Amino acid sequence: MRLAVLISSCAMPAMAQDFSLDPPIDCLLGETCYIQNYVDADPTDAARDFACGSLTYNAHKGTDFGLLSLAAIDAGVDVLAAADGVVRGTRNNMPDVLFTNDFANEIDGRDCGNGVVIEHGDGWETQYCHLKQGSVSVLTGDVLEAGDVLGQVGLSGRTQFPHLHISVRRHGETIDPFDPNATATCNAPVTETLWSDLIDTPQGGILAVGFADSVPAYDDVKAGTAALSLLSADAPMVVWGYVFGPQNGDVLSMKIDGPMGTVFENQASFDRSQALAMRAGGRRAPEAGWPSGSYTGLIEHIRDGEILDSQTTLATLPEND
Repeated sequence: MRLAVLISSCAMPAMAQDFSLDPPIDCLLGETCYIQNYVDADPTDAARDFACGSLTYNAHKGTDFGLLSLAAIDAGVDVLAAADGVVRGTRNNMPDVLFTNDFANEIDGRDCGNGVVIEHGDGWETQYCHLKQGSVSVLTGDVLEAGDVLGQVGLSGRTQFPHLHISVRRHGETIDPFDPNATATCNAPVTETLWSDLIDTPQGGILAVGFADSVPAYDDVKAGTAALSLLSADAPMVVWGYVFGPQNGDVLSMKIDGPMGTVFENQASFDRSQALAMRAGGRRAPEAGWPSGSYTGLIEHIRDGEILDSQTTLATLPEND
């Protein structure tokens, strides 16, 4: 996923005289994190984000900065204060558990999980949710500056993927930091936001790709443990891609090239919009086994005939002793 933070010298944050936001998470957008969901801009039971896209769900009131895998939780990704302010409240004791309906009673209205609420003055407030249990490092009443560490991204509360959910409110009303004045139009570039630097907002992309010797379990892909770097001469050769925001009609193109040329090539389509998805394909080993050498897997996320994102992965089949 090669999506960058876009900084524009001529784009200014909306309401800049009042309030602006720095990034609330210590990661590289498009490399180690991505935006999975935005504020729901549709007042009905339907859902659409500020760009008329599908990266949201009904009544979603924040922005979700997702990590690429569960393994990133263990590595530790800091959550940062997005603006100067005073801590109004914290929670730090909820476990990091993938949410299921069986867990609903234990949450009991604490959907945010472990988190922090900061008051910024003039009615502005930010809330940071789903932090790692025990990681919250601030206390109620602490005076903070933008960039101060609040804790780390976790899996607490009502969530099924590792992410930071940040809500922005003014006088209790939800504000979309990507469209604070509610003036965004479909397919138009974002020019007025609350962000101190303008952030690129792709409507989907590739999170991870890898090789495997069989179609990997989806849980292993999400955990970040599915990829192989060394291949076996006698095992099937499979390439897989993990994507966010695929829409109905999107295609995931998969290709494997090796010492003897193209090993495998196929396209898998999506018949509905999804938050996250995985596709995989490959071939069984030839009777004589795969030749030793380097193999390259190429995954392309295609929408309306155009490449939305692409990513490659490498693996090696060593020489036999």
